[in-house]
Amino acid sequence: MECSFLDSLSSIRLMGFSTFFLWLLLIFSVIFSNILTAHAFTGTYGVNYGRIADNLPAPSSVVTLLKAAKIKNVRIYDADHEVLKAFKGSGIEIIVGLGNEYLKEMSIGEDRTMNWIKENVEPFLPGTKIVGIAVGNEILGGDDHELWEVLLPSAKNVYSSLGRLGLEKTIEVSSPHSEAVFASSYPPSACVFKEDVLIYMKPLLQFFSQIDSPFYINAYPFLAYKSDPEHIDMNYAIFKSNPGILDEKTNLHYDNMFDAMVDAAYAALEKAGFPKMEVIVSETGWASHGDANEAGANLQNAKTYNHNLRKKLTKKKGTPYKPKTPVRAYIFALFNENLKPGPTSERNFGLFKPDGSIAYDIGFTGLKESSGVSSLLRFKGIGAYSWLASSYSLVLATCTAILLLISAS
Repeated sequence: MECSFLDSLSSIRLMGFSTFFLWLLLIFSVIFSNILTAHAFTGTYGVNYGRIADNLPAPSSVVTLLKAAKIKNVRIYDADHEVLKAFKGSGIEIIVGLGNEYLKEMSIGEDRTMNWIKENVEPFLPGTKIVGIAVGNEILGGDDHELWEVLLPSAKNVYSSLGRLGLEKTIEVSSPHSEAVFASSYPPSACVFKEDVLIYMKPLLQFFSQIDSPFYINAYPFLAYKSDPEHIDMNYAIFKSNPGILDEKTNLHYDNMFDAMVDAAYAALEKAGFPKMEVIVSETGWASHGDANEAGANLQNAKTYNHNLRKKLTKKKGTPYKPKTPVRAYIFALFNENLKPGPTSERNFGLFKPDGSIAYDIGFTGLKESSGVSSLLRFKGIGAYSWLASSYSLVLATCTAILLLISAS
């Protein structure tokens, strides 16, 4: 009787230990899978890394700069191999671009997109965290109507190719749009897509809804102000104190143009039949210098806009219409690009100068070339990431070993 009682007690204890370690294993799996799984956008703040210039730092130095600024999300407009190699092991999440010039070919068949992905994406995984492919840029609403027709088949072919490679769950397919897709955007609730655009936009949105991709919009209060400085309050455009506007239909008050632009996109999506689709700002920024006829393009306005925008995004708050959905945005741009065509403003959107120093102070530190700083960054960034991965493996191995021992006993 005594032995039987002790055996039962021992079994109960073993069952307790087994349950405990199973729960421990589950908890660690959830925590670390969230850390190590790729997402399309971590946090709320990212930057566009444009490279139409002949005086920019090497991509490896750009990685150091981004890590020092604690920027974890980056968009590029191509799939440059040197850039993708430099980002290997950095932990920075990057969306690559499939340029407009490729879309007609990519729409022909899936074999074209498969070749492109195998050449420009797959070889760099998983070391480089490629989390998205932007198919074209500002196609709908643009001048080339042939591209309007090939955008959707190109996006479908890209997604299908990713699926065949088992990458469709970790690499998002999207396509950013300009404000030119809207017929009107004031007040926000009145926003609708242009009729000629909607013919192409609706099936595109249907596809993106099916694959759970967000709506990307390039939203520039700077461009709106520049086009109509007499009727737009500068303070409203750059997040400074102002009376704001009241949208009488929704009775919502807006104290900045950025929120109004985002909610205008939500209104257009809702009218098109996609009320649950998230809006992400793929580009926004303010020029620090411009031509004489470019109203508002100066360093002080650029500093104020980007400082206040960064502060807003850091708070992870939503808009008046979507208060529970944190706004996420990629800032344009990381650097001033001296070879960009067009007005002077186009070459002066950078948060940083070509030498890596800050263009103006919004809380970032510039690029430091000393080996000591670079080593420290590598330790804190790559080292920390490796530590998490190895710790996860260690926990799994330890818990599994203990469970096996318990089972064997």
